[in-house]
Order: sequence, then C-alpha cells, then structure tokens
Amino acid sequence: MTDTTRKYFNLAQDYVMITFGLLCYAFGFTAFILPEKIVIGSVTGLSSLIHFWLGWNVAITYYVINIILLCIAFHSVGKQFVLRTVIGATIATIMIGVLQPMFSTPIIEQQTFMNVILGAVLCGFGLGIVFTHNGSTGGTDIIAAMVAKYSTVSFGRTMMYCDVLIICSSYLLFHSIDKIVYGLIFMVIYSVAADRVINNTRQSVQFLIISKKWKEIADNIIQEAHRGCTILEGTGWYTKDHVKIVMVMCRKHESVNIFRIIKETDREAIITQSNVNGVYGTGFDELKVRIKKNREHHDHNEQATNA
Repeated sequence: MTDTTRKYFNLAQDYVMITFGLLCYAFGFTAFILPEKIVIGSVTGLSSLIHFWLGWNVAITYYVINIILLCIAFHSVGKQFVLRTVIGATIATIMIGVLQPMFSTPIIEQQTFMNVILGAVLCGFGLGIVFTHNGSTGGTDIIAAMVAKYSTVSFGRTMMYCDVLIICSSYLLFHSIDKIVYGLIFMVIYSVAADRVINNTRQSVQFLIISKKWKEIADNIIQEAHRGCTILEGTGWYTKDHVKIVMVMCRKHESVNIFRIIKETDREAIITQSNVNGVYGTGFDELKVRIKKNREHHDHNEQATNA
C-alpha cells in the first residue's frame, strides 16, 4: 500500500468512525434525553430548549446555530476546524432529523434517571469516537476556541460555563429544579464516558527488554510491529557485564504483538512493561500547547540574527 493510498484509506476510516460516533450520539439524545424534555449542554441543548419554547425543529436549529457561530468565529478557529465542524454538524443534523420522529416517548418509560444515564453514556461514547478520529461537532467548542484565543480562560472552563448556563436556563421554561439536576447529571456522566473512550484509544505502554539477542528483537519489532526502538546501555550488577536494553513505546492494543515478537526471538528475554500517561511525537499524539507570543517573537529574532 503506497503512502497516498494509506492516507486516503485512513481518511475514509476516520469518516466511517465519525459517522458511527455521531449515530450513537444522535440515538442517545433523541431516544433517551429529548423525550424526557431534559435540556443538556452545548448547541444540542440550546436547540432542544428552543424546540420546547417555540416548537422549532431541533435538527435544523442545531445546524443553523452552528453555522452562525462558525461565521462569527471563522478567523479565530481556522479553516481546518471550520471544515471538520461543517462535516460533523451536517452528519449530526441528518442523524437527529431522521431519528427524532421515531421516539416520541422515551425507550424506558417512567424511568427518567435511567434514561439520563443511558443517554449520557451513548452520547459520551459517540463523541469520544468522533474526537479520537479528528472529528468535530462544533457547538460550544466554537465559543470556547474564540474565548481561549483572546483571553486567559481555558478551553474546558469556557465550555463548562456555557453548558451549565444552557442547562440552568431550562428553569425559565419548566420551572423545575429536577430537570436542571438531571441535566447536570447528564453533563458529568457524558464527560466521563467521552474521556474514557478518548484515553483508552490513546493509552500507551513502554517496554524495557534485556536480551542477548537485542539486535534481532529490535529489527523484528521495527519490521513486524513498525515501531521504533531505542538501545540503552546498562550493566548487570550481579555479573558485572555490560548489557543492551531495548526500549519500545507503543499503543496499548499493540502490546500483545510486541510480546509475541520478543518471545519468538528470545524466550529467555527479561521484559518489563509499564503504562505511560502520554507519548507525543512522530507516530503518537501531537503535543498541543500554546506558545507565548513573546517566546515566538524571541525565536523569530534569534533566527533572523543567525541568518
């Protein structure tokens, strides 16, 4: 498979998974949350609030609000974010529009709390899949991106403020504290479910391998598992002999294959495996941090001086 073919294959795989994730989200929202008349956060919650107030179609309202926010924030969030959000919002709108008429009543009747839990888990699971495959549904993400760019308020905190404000505003319609509590419960469970999906797909492990056949092990890992290796120098204090230690970092789901390669090469190899919180760089996650403007200015001046 050529690099171009692999690129398009991965892109197609991403969009299939994004569509599946949005289907889970739309099903959880339309089948469990909307029939209970519970307002959740983000633009989905704002759209349902307008639906309960004015009777407007939830899917169309959701799409229109996202487009308006994107037009306002176009210069702040960038073209790539806008493109991903338009695609995600379009798919989500279609899913919600198709599923909403099918569920006039909640699937589990007279069990509001159970519906909230199931809806939150499905929505969080779906959005977690969307985010891990570089998708976006917009919503309060757009507002948070604008605020984070022009202020010191963090992205996550802005989203939380927006979501809580939307949920609490449901009191103006229903005059019910219970619905606010259910909305806040949804927000907590939904966040935990999304985080679990995102973190599980990004979990990485580190191997330290001590073996006399370290060259063969390193070569086999590179050729079969397509993971890089680092050779460390060590000393066995019992024998006082110098040893080579192979260090490998990989995704958690790849660890079984690494074990297989090691054991097929040298059954007497000593192996340690440990979980790592994050691996950033080529072949792993991209490190997303904001560089301070004065640092960027300093680096630019240094480059100009060196030139």
